[in-house]
Amino acid sequence: MRVLVTGATGRLGRVAVPRLRDEGFSLRAVSRRPGAGGGDGDGVEWMAADLATGAGLAEAVAGTDAVLHLASSPNRRTHEIDVLGTRRLTVAAGHAGVRHLVYVSIVGVDRVPLGYYRHKLAAEQVVAAGPVPWSVLRATQFPGFLAELLAGASRLGPVLGDPAVLAQPVDPGEVADRLAMLLRAGPSHRVADFGGPEVLRFDEAARSWLAARRSRRPLLPVRIPGRLGRELRAGALTTTATPTGTRTWADHLAHTYGGTGRR
Repeated sequence: MRVLVTGATGRLGRVAVPRLRDEGFSLRAVSRRPGAGGGDGDGVEWMAADLATGAGLAEAVAGTDAVLHLASSPNRRTHEIDVLGTRRLTVAAGHAGVRHLVYVSIVGVDRVPLGYYRHKLAAEQVVAAGPVPWSVLRATQFPGFLAELLAGASRLGPVLGDPAVLAQPVDPGEVADRLAMLLRAGPSHRVADFGGPEVLRFDEAARSWLAARRSRRPLLPVRIPGRLGRELRAGALTTTATPTGTRTWADHLAHTYGGTGRR
């Protein structure tokens, strides 16, 4: 099976591309910037394509059997890239005769009132209405993203956050394994959500993170107001679907900090 991977240099793409290659998929990976991917010896065909303009998309999808759509832009030009860019991709894939498009979304896009989540939900709808048979997988947050949030929340010293917000970090490698299964299974529409093995409160995750870094910074509770806070405390970022991943938050911290600690 020849698979085109968008967003191949992103957080999930960097893990998914080598895993899919090692499992025997023939891969073409795209990045917006030429030369941003791997070298000639990585067993992957790298191409440049731009979802925001459509440049290179027709060439990228030509001759492929499936598309794994991981590209996303949460911080800038989100509507142009995530929604309109996904539409450009589905149209190009339809013209090329692609038989399966797999889109990765986020658990909670239909509940959490954030602009980025609304765009991800709109992109799901574009995929479902498009000309290519499709599958959509919603996954929970990656532990690396949670760690970045904690680092940002501690820029002023104490770790600021709503202690009752719930998260369910899932290892990107396990998501990549799930995506390989979906590619082999063929078009399945909305499949069961995929989350990590444990649901954590923000304060639990923060204390573990601080302990792994040997930091004595205090936690300063700050309640998130309004509907956003209510949804996050009610578990909008979590799922009860099974099976789940197996790699825990503690596993991530041990791998990242190795017991040596840093402040």
